[in-house]
Amino acid sequence: MKLGKLRHESKYLAIRYFYTKKNWSIEWMCRQLEISRAAYYKWLHREIPYEELENIRLAELVKEYDERFCHILGYRRMTSWINHFNHTSYSKNRVHRIMKKLGIHSVIRKKKKKYIYAKPDETAENILQRDFYATEPNQKWVTDVTEFKIPGERNKKLYLSAILDLYDRYPIAFVISKRNDNRLVFKTFDKALHENPNAKPVLHSDRGFQYTNRAFRTKLEDHKMKHSMSRVGHCIDNGPIEGFWGIIKSEMYQMYTITNETSLKYAIRDYIRFYREERFQDRYHNKTPLEVRIEALTSDIAKEYPIPENKRINKYKAKWCA
Repeated sequence: MKLGKLRHESKYLAIRYFYTKKNWSIEWMCRQLEISRAAYYKWLHREIPYEELENIRLAELVKEYDERFCHILGYRRMTSWINHFNHTSYSKNRVHRIMKKLGIHSVIRKKKKKYIYAKPDETAENILQRDFYATEPNQKWVTDVTEFKIPGERNKKLYLSAILDLYDRYPIAFVISKRNDNRLVFKTFDKALHENPNAKPVLHSDRGFQYTNRAFRTKLEDHKMKHSMSRVGHCIDNGPIEGFWGIIKSEMYQMYTITNETSLKYAIRDYIRFYREERFQDRYHNKTPLEVRIEALTSDIAKEYPIPENKRINKYKAKWCA
């Protein structure tokens, strides 16, 4: 594969291949391809430039990491993880170019289906207002429920309820169930409180029936927590956990062989373990959510990790939201 910009390199590679494997005449091939024999021999005996050797080494690392992490790495995370594990400083543009040459890319998330939800009985104000930045753990939590189809079983699903801390994007609690009901959400909330007994965050959710249930509202009031809710038809109001679902569903199926309910449950649990303990994130300077959380909880002052500015979103707002 050509990683450099050398002219006629594909022709030189073809000549070398057919001479080595088929013993074709070099002179005849050069004539057919309209290049001189001198140019071919000069290329054959050339000293490979340092930059090209680095590209070849980087290409091998890209292929290795793509296979090791089951094709879940895009060029940004590929760059971060290669630099982290190999103590290098490759640029994102360079890694992106190599990945395009190799035909390697991260798995693509499938488009979500549209669902029609029942009108909620009780709602709360959207306190969060898409401000997903938190300066310390247990300041802002987001929660939601998603579903997974069980392979080989028609119309059967598993439901995953989780609570995510916006400071470190750490899934502080999750529960898997065959039923999407109040018990699923209540159990998730109870687990989160068991792990964080003194927490009094703002808890943000959508307007699902479990979250508008009076019993759930009472649980929040008993623990002096504020409830924030997304607006109708604005899933972006709960963007971080929607993104978390997207990450799970695009990466988990690449990393595990899922054939039945048992293997699906194992994959969900083990992927969340991987996400917590092994999946480095650029925003946190290549630390895992667990590392960030432990550092914050064992320090007098939690380190702040500002959300990087998104130029595309700012450009869109400037054009359409003025």
